[in-house]
Amino acid sequence: MKWEAWFAIDWQQVIGISLSAVGFYIGLMVFTRFMGLRSFSKLSSHDFAMTVGIGSILASTVLSDSPSLLQGLFAVAVLFVIQAVVSLVRRKAKPLKALIDNQPIILMAHGEYLLDNLKESNLSTSDVQQVLRKNGIKSKSEVFVVIMETTGDMSVIKNNNVVPDQSLFNDVRDSELLMGPVMRNSKQIL
Repeated sequence: MKWEAWFAIDWQQVIGISLSAVGFYIGLMVFTRFMGLRSFSKLSSHDFAMTVGIGSILASTVLSDSPSLLQGLFAVAVLFVIQAVVSLVRRKAKPLKALIDNQPIILMAHGEYLLDNLKESNLSTSDVQQVLRKNGIKSKSEVFVVIMETTGDMSVIKNNNVVPDQSLFNDVRDSELLMGPVMRNSKQIL
């Protein structure tokens, strides 16, 4: 294959890609309107998988003639239906929610790293420090808690004079550590 082939495109390909992209875009808007804004949220790991799956189908549908536009749209419709079923199961069958979703986990509490939780999450203190810097934290003492959410995102909550509302942390593993000083015997900390 010559290097010129890497840069080649003919008018039929331009038209095909353009029509596929427009068709796919319209299809996504229809599906999203029908299924709701949650379709592209990253509230859980299955939401993230949905977004990645749609991106993959979009790329293969728009940039090649196989799968066809209708095949791609059908595949995306199936993903939307699966997401709707999983969301319904998560809401209606609480015991199954634990099987579907990851549980948020505390990585740092009251300025102290929870080494067992970092290890379980396959993270290092450097990973958490990067997130702290991105959130404008200048000292570990500024940190009330760092939580790895179900999507893998990290939430950083700063210390302030407000008494924490325990209900905000009910679904977070080891949330009892937030209501008082870190219990050094319950978790390995640094």
